[in-house]
Amino acid sequence: MRRLFPVTDQTAALPPYGADANRVPGDTDGRGGPGAADGREWSLAELAAAYAYPDTRPGTRPEARPEGEPGGPGPGRRQPWLRANMVSTLDGAAQHDGHSQPISSAADMRIFGTLRALADVVVVGAETVRREGYRPARARGDFAALREAAGQGPAPAIAVVTAGLELDFTLPLFSSPLVPTLILTGAAAAPDRIAAAEKAGARVVIAGDGVGVDPVRAVRALAELGHTRLLTEGGPRLLGQFVASGVLDELCLTLSPMLTAGGAQRIAGGPAVTLPERFALDSVLEEDGFLFSRYRRP
Repeated sequence: MRRLFPVTDQTAALPPYGADANRVPGDTDGRGGPGAADGREWSLAELAAAYAYPDTRPGTRPEARPEGEPGGPGPGRRQPWLRANMVSTLDGAAQHDGHSQPISSAADMRIFGTLRALADVVVVGAETVRREGYRPARARGDFAALREAAGQGPAPAIAVVTAGLELDFTLPLFSSPLVPTLILTGAAAAPDRIAAAEKAGARVVIAGDGVGVDPVRAVRALAELGHTRLLTEGGPRLLGQFVASGVLDELCLTLSPMLTAGGAQRIAGGPAVTLPERFALDSVLEEDGFLFSRYRRP
């Protein structure tokens, strides 16, 4: 793994891997630190530090939505921060043959696991749950101390966004999660499906006045449950709704060095926004030709 951006004095000055001058203070094996251009595999602790959520308590930077605004927190509370994690090929495909795994890599999956381990809740669309065979998030010993220090439980909850609740509630995601699975739906959802979800052990959260879910209300409802470090893994339609509603704070995008052609979805779908919203580049990592970028709302 190499850090390409932001460029530090260490990364700019380092000669090729293996040279004696490649050593930095505290480096005993010539392999460099997280900023070194040595291509070594980063530890999970280094990845966690690179992808740490910003401090969004009132009075800190960067600011998310101010108190009192849609999706903002109550007085004195940590503000919610919604991060998306997606993968795309060079020609813009978010999937191949209906799945994201074929365009992923081992490094991408390490980052995927790290982002989950840092989150309070993982928000995902019902279609993605069905297509990808979602399972409950698991507790990972490598992140136990970090989560405890952040006041988090052993694993993030999974929150499924669904209008019709057409889900198989016998699946492990509902029948045996470490943390109860959340269902985000609208007030007009069918009562019998809500009852089925609750009977299976899921917690149903109303986040919309009609059949569907209002993204702004979804973020607010999760924050009111204490989930302020939010991560969405899509799918494209759900990410498009978050983008269109203006509640997305950060995009972690893996650019896969592959070409697929075909008619695969992009990472975000749905109606176009009126005006494109520009995000600021925060960091870029590279491993085996895959680029791992991180963009934030300015």
